Parts: sequence; C-alpha cells; structure tokens
Amino acid sequence: MKTLTPEVNALLDKLYNLRGEDSVILVEMEKQKKKAEETKERTTNQKKDLQTKISELEKLHEELDEQGEKLKEVLSGINRDEYKTVLDRLRIDFNPKALVDKLETSLPKTIETVEDDTKKAEDELVKVEEEMNNAITTIEELGIRKDAALSNQDKLNEYFELALSGRINITRDSITSLLEQFNFSEDMQREAAKILMFPEDALYAYEEKIKAKDKSGKSISEVIAEAKTASLEETSEEMEPVETPVVQEPESMDPKEEMIETLREAGIDYLDFTSGEIDELLANFNADIVKQNIELMNRKNLGLDIFSGHIKLMYDEQLNSKIETLLNNGKELIDLYLNPNVLTKYTLEELGTRIDTMKSNGLDPKEVPLMAY
Repeated sequence: MKTLTPEVNALLDKLYNLRGEDSVILVEMEKQKKKAEETKERTTNQKKDLQTKISELEKLHEELDEQGEKLKEVLSGINRDEYKTVLDRLRIDFNPKALVDKLETSLPKTIETVEDDTKKAEDELVKVEEEMNNAITTIEELGIRKDAALSNQDKLNEYFELALSGRINITRDSITSLLEQFNFSEDMQREAAKILMFPEDALYAYEEKIKAKDKSGKSISEVIAEAKTASLEETSEEMEPVETPVVQEPESMDPKEEMIETLREAGIDYLDFTSGEIDELLANFNADIVKQNIELMNRKNLGLDIFSGHIKLMYDEQLNSKIETLLNNGKELIDLYLNPNVLTKYTLEELGTRIDTMKSNGLDPKEVPLMAY
C-alpha cells in the first residue's frame, strides 16, 4: 500500500465530495435553483402588480377622455348671463368659457401623461415577463441537469463500491468518460481511473482514514477536510528526519537547493512534481514570491495540492490580485479550488478585461461558471 501524496489526497477529496449529498455540483445547482425560484416568485408578483396598474391607467384614460368631452359639451351650452344675478349675488366664481378653455388646454396634456405612464408600465411588464420566463426555463433545465448529475453520482458510487470490494471490472475508458461529465481534466481522469482500477495503491488507505474520521458523526465535507489536513501533516512528518542536526548553511546556496529547501520548509516535497514542473519553477524561481503564494493558499484554505499541475501559480506575482478579483465578482473559494486553470490562463489585466466583457454583454460574472471563463 503506497503512501498517500497530497496530489492523490486532493483528487480523492474531490471524488468523495462528488459522491455525497454535499457535492459541490449538487450544492451549486441547488443555489441556482433557489435563486431562480426567488426570481420567479418576485417577477410573478411584479407582473400581477403591473397588469393591475396598466388596467387602472387604461380605465383612467378612458374616463378622462369621455368625461372631459361631456363636461366641455355641458359647459359650452351654458350662457353665464342667464345666471348672472344669482352668481353675482352669491359671489360664485363660475365662468363656463374659461373652464372650457382650461379643459381644452390641460386635458390633452393630462391624457398624454397617462399614456406615457401606461407605455412605461407595458415596457416594464415585457422585461419582467422575460425575466420570469428565463427563471422558469432555468428551473426546468436545472431539474434535467440534476437528474443527470444524480445519475452520474450513482454510477460513480457504483464504481467506488466495486473498487473498494476488490471487484472492479470497469474499463479505463468507462471511468474517464464518466469523470469527463464532472469536468475533470484529462490528467485527473487518468489518475482517478488508476486509483479505482488499482485501489490497493491509494484508495484503501484513504477509505480507512475516512471511516476513522466518520465515527465522529461529522459531515462528509468536514471528514474530507480533516482527512486532507491529516494527510498533509503526515506527509510533512514523513519528510522530516527524526533528528535534524543544526548545520551552518553556506552563505550562497545553489538555486535548485534553495528552491527545494523553500518547498521543504512549507511542507511540500518537490518529488510530487514532474521534472518539467520543477524545471519551470526553477527558471522562474523567486523565494519571496513562492513563500508568499504558498502562504496565500494556506490562508485561503485552498490547499497546497492546487500547485500540482499548475506550477505557474507558485511563482505568479499577480496570484493574490487575481484571486481577490474573482472573489469580488461573486466567485467562491471552492470555485477556484475546482477550476485553478482560470488563474493560470489569464494575466490580471486579461482577467479584468474578460470580466468587463461579460458585464458589457449583460452577463453576471458570478453566474458564469469558471470553466466557461
């Protein structure tokens, strides 16, 4: 049974999360569904209010038109001189002609205002109905997607049960095809297939840790988090000799030795990376930036395994700014953990431009999955 590496631990963390009710995929779908249902309820009420408002405005328009014409007709037929004595004696200010003039001047403007209000309400109604219909469509689509996600989850659990019982007889292509539905990269698909097809190498050890932690009655997320933390601690301990003699370091270290020492101090084994990744890191190595980015990942609880397959993150001077930019635009840390490619794909300026383009096209960056960035 091989020792669990941070990279394998991280992959199993993701796989085990996808197996449970708190799967990031199901949780995200539930969040989107709840938001769509709230939008549907809000727009349904807005539609009802707007329809009532439009109906009242149309009735007001009709009454102003009809009653105004009748009133002008009545006033036009009145000769004030016929009632002069009574009006003057009682000091009643009644001038039919002046009233007709006022009606002819003010009534059209009043009717025009009502027509403008009606048009605004009708335009608003069109927007509200469109938003409501989009919410309804989203709810229906999420229902279909959730059924597919649950089906994929059942299949994933079936594969794990077969692997854990030592009866795995699924082809590598079947496993990778399934994991593709979870948006796993090709490298992650191959590694996961190897773990399931040869469970004695890592899966059994991970399952034992999960079972030991699970006795506490904690959620699968807490269990996985603790298992992940414990594994990193154990790996760090295994890397440290029992006794470390105090040795005076030379004034000038070899660049590669300095890089390896920097990683070791952070609890990272450079052997967990490919030779190509080590060469890339060495070519861009800056101890201060590397330490800063490792500390950043620890502080954000993103895990040091995120560097595996994404070594550029370790020497990226803009890493903190990129993360803050995405968080400020509605993304969550779990989104970054599952889609670290977005951090290596763009410079900070390109990422900002990408987000601005989404906004100018009427899209909310928070609602656009990171894999679509």
